[in-house]
Amino acid sequence: MRTITLFALALCLTVSPVRGAEQPNILFLLSDDQAWAGLSCPMHPDMPDSKHAFVETPNLAHLAEQGMRFSAAYAPAPVCSPTRISLQTGRNPAVLRWTKASPPEFGHRLIEGESRKDLRDDEVTVADLLRAAGYATAHYGKWHLNGGGPEAHGYDESDGNTGNNDAAPHGPPNPVDIFGMGSRAADFMKRSHAAGKPFFIQMSYHALHYPENATPALIEKYRQLAPGGNDKEIGRAAMAEDLDRGVGELLAKLDELGLSESTYVIYMSDNGGSNRRTLMGGKGDLWEGGIRVPLIVRGPGVAPHSWCHQRVVGYDWFPTFCHWAGVKQPLPSNLDGGDLSPLLAGSTDPVKRVREELVFHFPHYQGDTPHSAILLGDHKLIEFYETGGQKLFDLSKDIGEQNNLAQAEPELANALASRLHAYLKEANAAMPTANPDYDPAKEPAMNRGGGKEKKRQKSIMKVGEGF
Repeated sequence: MRTITLFALALCLTVSPVRGAEQPNILFLLSDDQAWAGLSCPMHPDMPDSKHAFVETPNLAHLAEQGMRFSAAYAPAPVCSPTRISLQTGRNPAVLRWTKASPPEFGHRLIEGESRKDLRDDEVTVADLLRAAGYATAHYGKWHLNGGGPEAHGYDESDGNTGNNDAAPHGPPNPVDIFGMGSRAADFMKRSHAAGKPFFIQMSYHALHYPENATPALIEKYRQLAPGGNDKEIGRAAMAEDLDRGVGELLAKLDELGLSESTYVIYMSDNGGSNRRTLMGGKGDLWEGGIRVPLIVRGPGVAPHSWCHQRVVGYDWFPTFCHWAGVKQPLPSNLDGGDLSPLLAGSTDPVKRVREELVFHFPHYQGDTPHSAILLGDHKLIEFYETGGQKLFDLSKDIGEQNNLAQAEPELANALASRLHAYLKEANAAMPTANPDYDPAKEPAMNRGGGKEKKRQKSIMKVGEGF
């Protein structure tokens, strides 16, 4: 079935027949569970606390100085696999009905919405299109999408159908395979360059996800810098610097091969941090801390020392990569993302997508109770399905989501809620349902942080320390 699909794809696509300036290399670096303020360089020029308080990431800070930082970049989901399938397909996880990575939790007031677990053969990936356009394609690190692994979905080389457990065997001097991945990617760059082919490489790092394997000297360094910190916090800090070193080695390889000027380098996280700091919330919820992520881009035509404050989301990379690669129409007609190349060339206009609003859907128990969110203009509405409660924020004035405007501006809240409901209905999104066997006396605690919506924390934790 997939062979037929790709043959049809090859017939309908017109691609550039030879390598040229319109086919740059693309190196996509995806970290895991790294907070918006998880680097040593700020993610907003007017917010000094939008950088980490003590973690050192000099290579990423240098990359940021060489390119563009995005202050309002969002992961498609607050957890791993939904973001990853969204990146591969250019679609919203709600539409894909893949909204959670871990197994469902039982015994709560609501039964979680269903979430699929496999990338299907009939789903066209960005790697399919780039390979058809003449690119050498590779995926290293955490795949977490099943479906036979990356090589069944457009990648020439990969580490296979990997997940979280594949990081555990790798300790120092190659913690969570950071440097092993880098070595394989560097070799792929060299071979692709020698063959005269542009390359697309996705580096899906295991860091900063557990296990907190890191270089011993760095663990000791951060034990001194974060006195009183718990072992996980110290381990993640050390992993962040190990990851930065791995990125630095890849950037040095581009320099060595003379490819830095012809390569786009993109660095972002798959979701927010696990420590639930800096912004409200964290991994597993749709507060800003769960979905706003660091994003840095360097490449041809991207001005150094530049900033973008337009809202972007991970599924925008699919059409952007296709634009860079010279893939001609038709792209899949159901893409949710928009091309970011105008922003990277200096435009300040909003991204052109099928829809103006961004919708995030998490009908699950994890960082919070099941909820969805919609972002439109300056405002964000979060709706919780257990209680029907709404939170409305003006993110232009309240990035910390401290001032709930739902009661003060009910018409706006209701308008956004109506738009959210219409989107989810049209998308046929999986929704939570009432649990007929619910017993509050037997309700388990949720797996991660935060508690029930009605018990949400009322203040931001200490700024600048989260992952």
